[in-house]
Amino acid sequence: MVMGDMEMTVDLVVIGSGPGGYAAAFRAADLGLDVAMIDPRPLPGGACLHEGCIPSKLYLYLTEILGESKKASVMGLHFGEPEIDLSAMRAWQSTVVDGLAKGLVNLCERHGVELVAGMAHFEDSRTVRLEGASLSRMRFKNAVIATGSSQVLFPGTESFTKKRILYCSEALELSAIPEKMLIIGGGYEGLELATIYAALGCRITLAEMGVQLLPDADEDVVEPLSRRLSESFEKIYTATRITCLEEVEEGVVATFETTHGEEKHRFDKVLIATRREPVTAGLGLENTSVELDARGFIIVDEQQRSAEKNIFAVGDVTGRMMLAANATYQGRVAAEVIAGQPAAYDLRAIPTVVYTSPQIGWCGLTERQARLENTPVNIEIFPWKYSGRAHITAVTDGLTKVLADPGNGRILGVGICGADVESLIAEAVLAIEMGATVEDLALSLHPHPTFSETLCGAAAMFLNNPLIKTP
Repeated sequence: MVMGDMEMTVDLVVIGSGPGGYAAAFRAADLGLDVAMIDPRPLPGGACLHEGCIPSKLYLYLTEILGESKKASVMGLHFGEPEIDLSAMRAWQSTVVDGLAKGLVNLCERHGVELVAGMAHFEDSRTVRLEGASLSRMRFKNAVIATGSSQVLFPGTESFTKKRILYCSEALELSAIPEKMLIIGGGYEGLELATIYAALGCRITLAEMGVQLLPDADEDVVEPLSRRLSESFEKIYTATRITCLEEVEEGVVATFETTHGEEKHRFDKVLIATRREPVTAGLGLENTSVELDARGFIIVDEQQRSAEKNIFAVGDVTGRMMLAANATYQGRVAAEVIAGQPAAYDLRAIPTVVYTSPQIGWCGLTERQARLENTPVNIEIFPWKYSGRAHITAVTDGLTKVLADPGNGRILGVGICGADVESLIAEAVLAIEMGATVEDLALSLHPHPTFSETLCGAAAMFLNNPLIKTP
């Protein structure tokens, strides 16, 4: 790195220090490039670490403990009523996040990545101006934009005077548990936050515009979760739009536009968990040839390259699947291309996991996609009521679904609802990426009794020797 009068010159500048950003920075540094990574936060990790994935999964783990302690009573283990200490929960969350962030700082040092706290603004395609940093300007040969996304504000709520409208990052501050809360959005963020707040004693009403929760997943995979949530939530609305939020003295009045007409209900707080938009404001992209799509996301090719050939983009800001693992993969691709290596974004299976109870996960082709694309598939479903492990742990309402090519038996997609899906889905991803067939999966030994046997069981149902006979 070359230092000048309040300036720095590098091979690669990475703007954003989340999973996509630090994956690009570390990989590029390992390939011999001088790398600097810029982020407004004093510690790296991005929204995923500081206000998203990690805090939410931490609180979901704690609510899972609550659920398991209640379930244990029918098995002969009795615990007293738990004492919920929000202050201690927030302290534990801070300990975990700070520890991981400091670990990333150490990794920056070990990889030789220069970490800069500040705001970056493109002056042209080779220079960024820095604000709030020890440097005033950085010159570069290549750049990676990894600034992520943020939630779109609900129309008409900008003038609300009291903190009754929450967005996902604010909800994870867990400052208090309201008595009644409306959650707008039945995607993974809405469902995970609803699970946390419901477990901590909040009466949850959830509204989703689509005809089902988790609209991208198959209906039969989501159904066991929907049934369980209907028992723990006060009300679930699908095919419903919230057309107005009105601040009143006692809270917020929401107007519901349902298939049966209009309804109004009052809540103490409302949590918005709907669509997201790219974080590109203030970057100065107008000073480059970077092009945006109609929604404002950066257009990139299969090498993560924008219309400005030395500027790349990864993660949420590209509008592709907004998942940390996907951003990490994109970051590595960009770094390798910049370093002159052959690389491209080429994935058959991107795992999505929803950390509710039960968990939901899917990868590869869904039945819904197959219908839309007119792709022929064979489908088998292994009900968890035939799993010994599921009976031991009382999660027999789960299922494992496998989609395969009718011609050669290659596994095209997998959907799972149950326990430990976060781990189970990895085997499915590997099978799809390696071009495994249902016979390969069925003939691979799985330990007994485990949830992983359900994958083997579903695959065996395609053959003439299924482990079970279903109606």
